[in-house]
Amino acid sequence: MSVVNTHLPELLLGPMVRRAEPSNVCLQLVTSMPRAVRFEFTGTEVENEVLEIPLGKHCFFYIVNVKPKSGELIVDTAIGYTLYLDDIKADLSAYCYAHADTPELVIPHVLKQVLHGSCRNPHYPVEDSLASADETLSQARLNQTTAPTLLLLSGDQIYADDVAGPMLQAIYAVIEQLGLFKEARTEYINLPDNLSEQLFARTPHLPKTPWQERSKRSLGYWLRKDDPHFTSSHAVNHLIYLEEFIAYYLLAHSEACWQLFDFETAHFKSANAKYTELYELQKTSLKGFVRSLPKVARLFANVSTLMMFDDHDVTDDWNLTAQWEQNISSNPASQRIISNGLLSYWLFQGLGNDAGSVSKTLLTHFSSSLNTCEWHLTKFDTHLHQFDNWHYCLETTPKLVVLDTRTHRWRNEQDFNEPSGLMDWEMLMFLQTQLQHQKETIIVSPAPVFGVKAIEAVQAIFNACGHPLVVDVENWMAHEGAARKLMDIFRRSDTPIETIILSGDVHYSFCFSVQARFGQHDNRIWQLTASGIKNEFPKTLLKCFDHLDSFLYARWSPLNFFTKRWQMKVTKHLCRSEHLRSPYLLSHAAISLIELENNKLAGYYLLHADGTKSDFEL
Repeated sequence: MSVVNTHLPELLLGPMVRRAEPSNVCLQLVTSMPRAVRFEFTGTEVENEVLEIPLGKHCFFYIVNVKPKSGELIVDTAIGYTLYLDDIKADLSAYCYAHADTPELVIPHVLKQVLHGSCRNPHYPVEDSLASADETLSQARLNQTTAPTLLLLSGDQIYADDVAGPMLQAIYAVIEQLGLFKEARTEYINLPDNLSEQLFARTPHLPKTPWQERSKRSLGYWLRKDDPHFTSSHAVNHLIYLEEFIAYYLLAHSEACWQLFDFETAHFKSANAKYTELYELQKTSLKGFVRSLPKVARLFANVSTLMMFDDHDVTDDWNLTAQWEQNISSNPASQRIISNGLLSYWLFQGLGNDAGSVSKTLLTHFSSSLNTCEWHLTKFDTHLHQFDNWHYCLETTPKLVVLDTRTHRWRNEQDFNEPSGLMDWEMLMFLQTQLQHQKETIIVSPAPVFGVKAIEAVQAIFNACGHPLVVDVENWMAHEGAARKLMDIFRRSDTPIETIILSGDVHYSFCFSVQARFGQHDNRIWQLTASGIKNEFPKTLLKCFDHLDSFLYARWSPLNFFTKRWQMKVTKHLCRSEHLRSPYLLSHAAISLIELENNKLAGYYLLHADGTKSDFEL
């Protein structure tokens, strides 16, 4: 491993267009030197509010809110913009589409096309579907046809618990070359000093609950097996320190930072041959990922992008059960790792979601955590975990409501090993308020609200056996109170006549439509699930689930009456695609394109990573 270029790129990340409204457009970027950052919009006088956050000796994070000096910015129309660093015009030619001299952003108001996806694992051996989204936007703007004006990413934008061996090496190259401020080390986690000794060997160093502290009803108690706090089966290279999370975000979104790592000289050889082979496979996949990053960066520079976390942004099964939360809170090392995942989400995703209007309240506490180029974050953790406004809305037409289904869990007070509800009563009431008196609404729920009943039945069996973490019992119906309250909300007469739910998480895609079986409120709910952008479900297994679900839960099947949503009629929609086997459930990496006419769903397409396209019968 060695440095390719000793001259650091000026732009390490971005610009990325984040929340965009008529009164304010938020952009974010990272530079290698402190700069006076300023944006100009073509044809409009604007002023800049700049928030600078030093993250290293050569790493400076910026959130820039651009506001019109008078009136409002034009909506639903492309606006060219220019970036100035110390009053010098930055070269953004790599971010321009063929027809334009500058990158262009659109402030979405009346939504006609929306991009949505989730689950982007850099080393998964398929191409990056975000590159396909970039090609779609490029062609639409070149041909001056209707183009996507909003990109929604609904979880697992990074995989903190599933890091490739070469990626971990690249992370440490970035940490070193950018001089990222390091987190104060504690005695709780002791990793080998040599990075090569850490590759594929971090799991034994992650916190565990000793078997003596477990219930005698647990198999682990009788087998004397410690219970790991971090439950991912791929956690061999789990991110631990804050500087690792920061470097990962840079590498996940910026081709420029990969210039600090040399694939050709990077190597790894283990006594365990399977890890040596795995390293080479991951290296090949990551090379393909890096090749697509210029297109991904161009996409982010030209379309407003909003995000929400799911579990892998922090760690697998994050807050799935109250017992899991209790295990984490009882161990300082576990708390520190979870805090680092949430903190990095706030920096790279959360601040842009609300343009810093609420989330910047954490900034003062974060800035005071830096002492002599080292992070001391214990006090900041308290403020971070007290912050409870990760959810947000966007006043578009139709209205967009993005749900936090991770930090407002409805915990089971009787059995801590039971799955928690995805949202507690307070957040469900928030959702109800946002839906009231709206004609049409788009909801972003990381996990599908209306999922595949056969898969949920399998999850219920594992849960009944006391193993909810084994199969990730992350569905809305797993918790009685949350499920019933959610169904009651959808059956209300003052909720929208059309609701589009955008979900991911599950690594396969489908299209369901839902209507209430009883009542006078003639509404329709669309469950559109797109997952993953760069990840897939085992295809043969999914095909079995597809056929099993179609048979066991057909319209005539009495099993439907035993589900918590039996009062809702669910219709599955076929996918029109010649090269995909399963008629309803698709495991083929993609990002979705949603078309709207008169604020209602008119088309649902999958833009696959290999350049092909599928659509569903509506």
